[in-house]
Amino acid sequence: MITFPNCKINIGLNITESRDDGFHNLETVFYPLPFSDGLEITQDKGSKAGSVVFSHSGLKINGNDENNLCLRAYRLLEKEHKLPAIKMHLHKTIPMGAGLGGGSSDGAFTLKMLNEIFSLGLSQEDLMGYARQLGSDCAFFLENKPTFAYEKGDYFKPTELDLSGYWLVLTKPDIHVNTSEAYAAIKPKQPEKSLQELIKTPVESWQGNIINDFEASMSKKYEPIGRLINLLKDLGGKYVAMSGSGSAVFSILEKEVRVKDKLGASLLWTGYL
Repeated sequence: MITFPNCKINIGLNITESRDDGFHNLETVFYPLPFSDGLEITQDKGSKAGSVVFSHSGLKINGNDENNLCLRAYRLLEKEHKLPAIKMHLHKTIPMGAGLGGGSSDGAFTLKMLNEIFSLGLSQEDLMGYARQLGSDCAFFLENKPTFAYEKGDYFKPTELDLSGYWLVLTKPDIHVNTSEAYAAIKPKQPEKSLQELIKTPVESWQGNIINDFEASMSKKYEPIGRLINLLKDLGGKYVAMSGSGSAVFSILEKEVRVKDKLGASLLWTGYL
């Protein structure tokens, strides 16, 4: 079985308070994008139960394979369900350290695939519980629709936000931002304006009102992020912002704009939503 775990962008990101467990409470709007990795899972009938042959291609994935969220998703389910041996191949297109949730998406899609392939009978609520154990934004990718997220980013309220018909440009400078590094520069505070209300206003009014709390410190520390933000504004972006803790930057435009010659290697994806 083959599937395509997609990424997301954050529209607004307010870090509201520190938690006793070392995490932070936040509020944001997750919006899914059709820019994806590729994930294939097949049963390995020649190996004993619990065995996983994991391979990957595309962008280089650093670190121990056992820490990959795809493998962690398998091991998490394996604790409570008897799983056959599998072969799993991940083709990585969504860059790491970009604030796009690519790894979280891979983990969530693995949960969904294993549930389907092996008829585990897990409900959406069951899958949500497992996803929250993998990572704060993993659960979003199970529903995979525009969502207001709160607490650690793992609890959701519906939003009617629909950006269909807008042209989006997604970019990333050659910078990997570590999430803990980004949080270290933040002082949590309650936002002056409600994101749930701001998101209902026209896109043209978002700039300067819908804020990513990480953007100022990360664009100051990493000048290429700030330069990309300014360039995308110059190219006509109605709303330009950094996604998540960075380093990806996106621009929402009313119509298609040819930007490849201006953005070069920093361009990840562009298209109508």
